[in-house]
Amino acid sequence: MRFEYQVTKHHAESFNELIYYCTEDGECNPDDIPPSQTEMFEKLLNERGWQGWELVQFFIRSKGILAFWKRRITE
Repeated sequence: MRFEYQVTKHHAESFNELIYYCTEDGECNPDDIPPSQTEMFEKLLNERGWQGWELVQFFIRSKGILAFWKRRITE
């Protein structure tokens, strides 16, 4: 089995609330994320999934999300 990998960047402007839902004290509550933001992330996952990509890892940073994807190469 062989795989190919891809790294994608998604800027903070698209996921404003998803990125900034933690307080300055480090308190994080997923209930504070607006449904529109989780729906946007779900849409991204589904679009990539239909293309055969599987999310391997992602990092949320102040400027956005960095996502690592893999998909199987068919021979």
